Order: sequence, then C-alpha cells, then structure tokens
Amino acid sequence: MGRTSSARERLLDSACDLIHERGYAAIGVAEICARADVRKGSFYHFFESKQALTAEAVDQHWAQRRAVWTAELSGPDPALARLERLVRAQASAQADGKRAHGRVRGCLFGNLATEVTPADGDLGARVAAVFAEQTDLVASALADAVAEGAVPADLDVAPTARAVLAHLEGMVLFARLADDPGVLDGLWAQTRLLIRAR
Repeated sequence: MGRTSSARERLLDSACDLIHERGYAAIGVAEICARADVRKGSFYHFFESKQALTAEAVDQHWAQRRAVWTAELSGPDPALARLERLVRAQASAQADGKRAHGRVRGCLFGNLATEVTPADGDLGARVAAVFAEQTDLVASALADAVAEGAVPADLDVAPTARAVLAHLEGMVLFARLADDPGVLDGLWAQTRLLIRAR
C-alpha cells in the first residue's frame, strides 16, 4: 500500500496563512512551498498555479467557516439571539487572532476581495460566492426575526442582509487597519440599528 502524503493539505493551509498574513499579491509559489515544506515540483503536481491553489484554499476555508456560521445561526433560540451570537463570534475571532498572531489579520475573504481583479480568473467569483452564501444565511435569520416580530414586518430582508454583511466586513477591515479588535466592541449594537431591531 502506498504512503499517503499531506503535502496538498499543507500547501492549502500555508496559502491561507500567508494570504492572511501578507496578502495574495505579496506571496509567491516558492514562499508557499517553503512554508508548507513541499518541493516546488510537487506544488505543480497538485495545482497548476498560485491562483488555482488560492481558489481551492478559499473553498476549504469557507467549508470550515460555514460550519461556524451555520452553528451560530441554528438552534431553537430567537432569531436575534442567533444573529447576535454570529456577530459576537466574528468579533471574538479577530481578538483571538490578535492574541495568536500578534496582530489583527482581518477576514481572509474580505482581504482577498480588496486584491483580486478580473485578471485573476474565477478567484473573484469564488470569493463573491462565499459572500453570497453568507448573505443568504443572514437573510434566513432575518426572515425568522420578521416572523417573530423582532424586527419590522416591512424589513426588506435580502438587501438588509447584504448591508449587515457589508457592515461586518467593513468594521473588520477597520479593526485590521487599526490593529485593534476593540474597534469591533460596538458591532452588535450597530447591527441592531441597521436591522431596526425592536
């Protein structure tokens, strides 16, 4: 029986770490390989380019984060309590990242969104798909909040969900720029105003 290799997974993990630390444009295949302890020739056995690797890293990272989003937004609690859990979890993740890495690294998807261009092929579409799915998850919770009477019945759920996500991503970006997770301290109170919570 052949020996299994973790090289592919190490490349994906290293790409996520380096993009989070330094950005997509600032890193190259050689640096990713060095971080992963994988030979450059082996890289091209698994991925045709840095772009292809990053696209798969986005998918893998979202698969992990989707589980968190779904868990926070699920369960028998009222919709606003579930939304609050999600928002507070996002803020806590930035504080945890500061403790673990010495600085606020922001959101991998938000960071990539500021860098990718049409020249990067379907990479931008992959990031946009993540944001679309996140928006749908928030919209579902907002629809529950409407049904529960926790927000006004005339709340336009889909655009409000996009606004919630845009606000979250923007505030995380501000926290990254300031290198201060405290920027996110009022995030839930601001979100309540945005969704017109009662």
